[in-house]
Amino acid sequence: MLYFSKIKLFIIYLIIIFLSFFSLTNFIKNDNVLFSKKVNLGLDLQGGSYLLLEVDSTPILSRNLQEKLLDIRKYLIKDEIKYQNLKLNNDTISLELSDANISKFENFFLNKKDNLINPYYNQYRSFQMNHSIDNNIIRIKYSKFGLIEIKNSALNQSLEIVRRRIDEVGTKDPTIIRRGTDRILIELPGLENPNRIKNLLGKTANLTFRLVTDNEDDFGSEILSYEDSDDKLVVSKRVIVSGDNLTNATPALDNIKNQAVVNFNFDRVGAKKFGRATTNNVGKRLAIILDNKIISAPNINEPIVGGSGQISGNFTFQSATDLALLLRSGALPAPLNVIEERTVGPDLGEDSIKAGTISLIIGFAFVIFFMFFKYRFLGLIANVALIVNLIILLGILTILEATLTLPGIAGIILTVGMAVDANVLIFERIKEEMKSEESSIHSFDAGYKKARTAIFDANITTLISAIILFFLGSGPVKGFAITLGIGILTTLFSAYYFARHLSSYYVLKNKDKVISIWF
Repeated sequence: MLYFSKIKLFIIYLIIIFLSFFSLTNFIKNDNVLFSKKVNLGLDLQGGSYLLLEVDSTPILSRNLQEKLLDIRKYLIKDEIKYQNLKLNNDTISLELSDANISKFENFFLNKKDNLINPYYNQYRSFQMNHSIDNNIIRIKYSKFGLIEIKNSALNQSLEIVRRRIDEVGTKDPTIIRRGTDRILIELPGLENPNRIKNLLGKTANLTFRLVTDNEDDFGSEILSYEDSDDKLVVSKRVIVSGDNLTNATPALDNIKNQAVVNFNFDRVGAKKFGRATTNNVGKRLAIILDNKIISAPNINEPIVGGSGQISGNFTFQSATDLALLLRSGALPAPLNVIEERTVGPDLGEDSIKAGTISLIIGFAFVIFFMFFKYRFLGLIANVALIVNLIILLGILTILEATLTLPGIAGIILTVGMAVDANVLIFERIKEEMKSEESSIHSFDAGYKKARTAIFDANITTLISAIILFFLGSGPVKGFAITLGIGILTTLFSAYYFARHLSSYYVLKNKDKVISIWF
């Protein structure tokens, strides 16, 4: 146990030097690529913005109910069920049936196989929609299960799109997690002005291309206004192609008009639809609509069959960049409402860092004093190993570009205590062996061997807890789990390899002397 080969020593010190370099990059202000990696500070340490968003699922419910109404109408016609007053009123579909047709209606409504009305019965054994009968009037609405399923689907889609939009902005280490069934929590460290993020998240970014028409009727057309003016146009309700068919969108500068524009590309299906529509409607105007607001309505001068196009308007380069970002990230399934907003100033973070640093220094100083007082020169070795432990811990966090939070600092402080505990177990075991062994070399060798099981068992069980906290926790809890888990690994390395090497060097050098490791 006390013998170290040259290869093993080379690997140990190479690891220490390598990680020490990355630790130092946190204290060097340089834009060089070699020094670019640093430990990021969380919201509680450097300040930033906190947003709590709520997914408004009402539009989804309305849209789905409209689709369900069409499905029900199709079934009624197919099964030759005569009905009256089929309509949608708020969250309820209602219709009137005769006594003879009620049983036929229930047969198709409760059909458990290939039922578009209740598609999840076979999978979940639950109906998506329920019905009630009162005086031959049938009322159909979403069940509790159906509402939960729709809200969960909307929340999961919104969560993914929000993550894409924020990643596109370039915010470092944002925290984006779900809260309950309809809320999203966003923490943006270092972002003091959340207005741009709010504007990006406040748009569903539902892009459609529709023809401008002269036929003003409620069924086939609607009146929409421009985004930046009160002017209005009558546009067809028929969507030629939507933003779902976009593959890319980028901001650019139109050299002819000297204004910012957005260039876009369609996928194969979208390019085919767009090409056919522009070919058949040369000379007409094409409205580009975002969230029911007209961005522009240019004339179709010639067929556009290349699968690409350009959106122009009164854009600044920033607004064109934001629009391109929205189109690339995809449309939100439902609007997001900001229900809570907080901005944490950097002063609070500085106070937190100062308090955490002071507590770490005080704890570290007490540990060093105790170990030196208790174990003399070997205590000094343990203290050196403890310093190395903190350095390589910081180095690993730097390589991972981890986010350090207040609970993360607590994890580092806990690591200090656990690192000392490993050395205490080893030294106390050596002390017991020296009572029966005449040779100090044999005592040290036996002490390290017999303490190994206890050290590894204690640290592995703690590591398992840290892993569970990492995968099940979020935000600050996850930050604590990261520093604690990495701290356990660095503790095992520093105590069982680095400190053991220094101890073996000391013992072998003083093998002819009587070594005392305690006062």
